Amino acid sequence: VQLVESGGGLVQTGGSLRLSCASSTRTFSTGTMGWFRQAPGKEREFVAALRASFGSPYYGNSVKGRFTLSRDNAKSTLYLQMNDLKPEDTAVYYCALTGRNLIVSSFSNSGAYEYWGQGTLVTVSS
Repeated sequence: VQLVESGGGLVQTGGSLRLSCASSTRTFSTGTMGWFRQAPGKEREFVAALRASFGSPYYGNSVKGRFTLSRDNAKSTLYLQMNDLKPEDTAVYYCALTGRNLIVSSFSNSGAYEYWGQGTLVTVSS
């Protein structure tokens, strides 16, 4: 399984970006996919996740109300729309996938995901 992220870049405070994660797996319509991020010198942080077949997206507290997660099963692509960006959103953003339907309490556990993309850098200038 390959996950390829795109859409990162430099944006000013208050701006928007949309990240994409294209998956090579034919089982994209099952399992759980999400985004994590890691800022320099900090631990990897959960951003958002959703299950392919049921349930709603779940967001980390720091992005709730500003980020929106969606997926297009026909294109095997996961999207993260990021609005009202802040300097503290600066990080490398990673797409993650597991073939399992995780329970919500496990969404934020990076160890629950078997597959990871290479990451895309988002830089928010003040």
